[in-house]
Amino acid sequence: MSLLKALQGPEVVIAPGVYDALTALLAEQAGFRAAYISGASVSYTLLGRPDLGFVSLSQLADAVERMRQRVSIDLIVDADTGFGNALNVIHTIKILERAGANAIQLEDQQMPKRCGHLSGKQLVSSTEMVGKIKAATDARTKEDTLIIARTDGIAVEGLSAALDRAMAYKDAGADILFIEAPQSAEDMARIVENFDGTIPLLANMVDGGDPAVHNAAALHKAGYSLVITAGSLTRAMAFAADQLLHQLRADGTTAGSSENMFSFAGLNQRIGLPEMLKRSEAYAPDVGEIQDQENK
Repeated sequence: MSLLKALQGPEVVIAPGVYDALTALLAEQAGFRAAYISGASVSYTLLGRPDLGFVSLSQLADAVERMRQRVSIDLIVDADTGFGNALNVIHTIKILERAGANAIQLEDQQMPKRCGHLSGKQLVSSTEMVGKIKAATDARTKEDTLIIARTDGIAVEGLSAALDRAMAYKDAGADILFIEAPQSAEDMARIVENFDGTIPLLANMVDGGDPAVHNAAALHKAGYSLVITAGSLTRAMAFAADQLLHQLRADGTTAGSSENMFSFAGLNQRIGLPEMLKRSEAYAPDVGEIQDQENK
């Protein structure tokens, strides 16, 4: 089933935020049908930098390709502003689609962009963003590649203006709308009412962001089809790593953390070592052939 059909189905699609092949694999093994490649999380983990537009297209595409080589679930890719104007967007869509993206998200911030939950954002004009969306839909080579239009208009211009922007992006051909950072449940209800089921809507559950985290089932009942947890996994893994490192520094051992980590064998089991070793046996030379060669 395509991602679009899943979004039109009876159940909500939850896409946890991932940033590399390991986290994408863990998401797939946990039973998720899609994962969200968070630009912020890639910046945090690849560069050790905040989400301020430092990640390049090539770095993002490399990350997507590594995940695609390891997993078969749908990959939803945060492409920030598309890395430039409409012509840059065409290039971005082609690169990310080739790397394995099933859906590509573009936002209406000016470059350099900021995380949607930081202050000080600036927007391009609605007209410019409409051009980018049209360029994106023209550039894709697969009908199943979805274009997600995100607006940060609420924080900059208010909800009414953000809704106007989102409607223009829908009319330009976007397949999914992402209206970032509504301030309340009432705002979210107004967003859903404004589009009345005519296009799938994305909700971003951000720990400590705007609005507070909601249950995915409740969001689906309210009218959202796609729910992402863009940075939760990154924050959880960074927190666990920080605790382990401080314990190691203080105690000189990680023994006290053994219950909070995979064993060596357990992690290798998760990433498929037994299957790979078994497969390698099919290509190993016959023992008799080796002995014959040694005797010659």
